[in-house]
Amino acid sequence: MNIGQASDASGVSAKMIRYYEQIGLIRPMGRTGNNYRVYGAEEVHILRFIKRARNLGFSLEETETLLKLWQDKGRTSASVKEVAEVHIVDLERRIAEMQGMVKTLKHLSHCCSGDDRPNCPILDDLAGVAPAPVRAKKRA
Repeated sequence: MNIGQASDASGVSAKMIRYYEQIGLIRPMGRTGNNYRVYGAEEVHILRFIKRARNLGFSLEETETLLKLWQDKGRTSASVKEVAEVHIVDLERRIAEMQGMVKTLKHLSHCCSGDDRPNCPILDDLAGVAPAPVRAKKRA
């Protein structure tokens, strides 16, 4: 099958397939007389593996490691588990960072009056400007 068919069968775009070949994540494909890449069921299976790993957030380096482990029938499951557990720790760290971002943005959004005035604590925070002090209303 050609690259378009392999893309359809694997769910990986043709552009990404070419990129994976370029960086050595997948081996260069055989070519027809017209210089078209030729893919088989095995290559599509590998592309699906890569796509699933990437969808789970594994980096290209981690995906390459997992791919090599998958292809190594003499591997130990402990090796695979170690890669997964390191990734879990990284995901948990990133989730905590994102939760902190959400908390900050909720606070800033709550502080923003969202009216016709130009003052905006969201923009002030992004610019590193301390919020303007709230002035007490003068009594008559």
